Amino acid sequence: MTVLDGARERWVHTGGVELCVAELGDPHQPTVVLVHGYPDSKEVWSEVANRLADRFHVVLYDVRGHGRSTAPSPLRGGFTLEKLTDDFLAVAEAVSPGRPVHLVGHDWGSVQSWEFVTVKRTEGRIASFTSMSGPSLDHFGHWINRRLRRPTPRRVGQLLGQGAKSWYVYLLHTPVLPELAWRGPLGKRWPGILRRVEKVPGGDYPTPSLPSDAAHGAWLYRDNVRPRLRRPRDDAYAHAPVQLITPLGDAFLSERLYDDLELWAPRLTRRTLPAKHWVPRTRPDRLAEWITEFVTAVDGGRPEAAASGKYADRFGGQLVLVTGAGNGIGRATAFAFAEAGARVVAVDRDAEAAARTAELCRLVGAPAAWAETVDVSDEQAMEKLADKVAAEYGVVDVLVNNAGIGMSGSFFDTTPEDWKKVLDVNLWGVIHGCRLFGRQMAERGQGGHIVNTASAAAFQPSRALPAYSTSKAAVLMLSECLRAELAGQEIGVTAVCPGLVNTNITSTAHFAGVDADEEKRRQRRTARLYGLRNYPPEKVADAVLEAVVRNRAVVPVTPEARGAHLLSRFVPGALRRLARVKPPL
Repeated sequence: MTVLDGARERWVHTGGVELCVAELGDPHQPTVVLVHGYPDSKEVWSEVANRLADRFHVVLYDVRGHGRSTAPSPLRGGFTLEKLTDDFLAVAEAVSPGRPVHLVGHDWGSVQSWEFVTVKRTEGRIASFTSMSGPSLDHFGHWINRRLRRPTPRRVGQLLGQGAKSWYVYLLHTPVLPELAWRGPLGKRWPGILRRVEKVPGGDYPTPSLPSDAAHGAWLYRDNVRPRLRRPRDDAYAHAPVQLITPLGDAFLSERLYDDLELWAPRLTRRTLPAKHWVPRTRPDRLAEWITEFVTAVDGGRPEAAASGKYADRFGGQLVLVTGAGNGIGRATAFAFAEAGARVVAVDRDAEAAARTAELCRLVGAPAAWAETVDVSDEQAMEKLADKVAAEYGVVDVLVNNAGIGMSGSFFDTTPEDWKKVLDVNLWGVIHGCRLFGRQMAERGQGGHIVNTASAAAFQPSRALPAYSTSKAAVLMLSECLRAELAGQEIGVTAVCPGLVNTNITSTAHFAGVDADEEKRRQRRTARLYGLRNYPPEKVADAVLEAVVRNRAVVPVTPEARGAHLLSRFVPGALRRLARVKPPL
């Protein structure tokens, strides 16, 4: 269904143009106005609008010169921010007379909406503003000036980086050529470019008006960019709460553009999304949820809902699945993501432990958390889990394959059954998770991250851990191979190698070649040794989140793990000699 199929249409006359306005939902509900960018028409919002219409009065309009709205004459000077503000006020008065509207903008829709929310004449007409992929030109101008006045290597790098991302802006300032390109070959190829590069699905977008929309829209840049960047306003402060949604894979805008945004928008809520530029088409579910949360919070007079953890800007609202989440490192990792505002799927073969983790995740900050029971070594069970998660919760943004078991004993004491058990869980569990959830990430085409829990035993040989070390070494190599394969799809892969961490894996580890009583004794002794070391799993969880943020390949966590990793790279013979020492168990 397209927006126009289920929408009420009206025409709004303003400044010598007629704007085509579409409305969905109940006019008595709060009004949400969606403003499209370049080279779009209002149909770019169709998927988001249909999801919002059950809760809100949703309004979309074609910006002057786009879609079914008429173009100003002459075009030069007809697209200034002042005239676009006139258009917005006319639409707001027509669809929500006397009542403020909630504003949402993408790309140039966001650029012009920053003007709406910072000029005096719109005060009282805007209840909130959600911005994505479009900065204020005034803020951008000050951002550039600060870096030119006090150039440092970092600031110069930021300027050059954004300058490279803005290549298309220079082209759009050239006379005639952009119009010829859009009305010719570029206009015909644009839908295919969006599908290949941005992974934008087909449907009612782009519309047949694309060539003329893009040709007219070039004047948005020509009328505004250079004048505002040269003389940015000093009073461009937002007079309404602002929600900033930053796609991390945006090819046109650097995240650094928003570093100082709190100076201009004191009531600011930040969100990030592992996606590319055209998020209204690729991530409509997530946008609709965030817009709903934000609008509801503002209308309810409550502080805007936002996570407060260290990485809240990075993981807020993302979907994170953790296996082995019932205790230890898995539970600590689930909590860390929950504190950062992520939605968490806690997976464990112990249903009660998984449920407890999910419950606690909600208490520490997760907007939603669910418990799922599965044995990661069971291929069919994992396939069912992957299907269920995708259908009910969405595609996972971060996968943490953490489930594992301990196994100790000499090679000849380790039976084929022992080998199968440890490889099924420690290796095949990781393979199943990467294959099933990683494929969903890849097919979505909006990036993601996979974290596989290996071990310092992956690069530190031991005569007492042949099966366990082999399984973890395989996980490490699998992670490296997968990282190489998925790099082009913006999916990071990390192998985390914790070292000696105080968890209950030691008390449940199997010791091959001994009777039950001796196994219990060794479990207790090993647990005491790990307890004396007392390295908390929460530190491993912090390392996991930082590894995802920084897209690190291999992360040895504890000092002994980092030391062993260095020795394995530079003095491997020393580790081989150390491996011959019989452990005191």
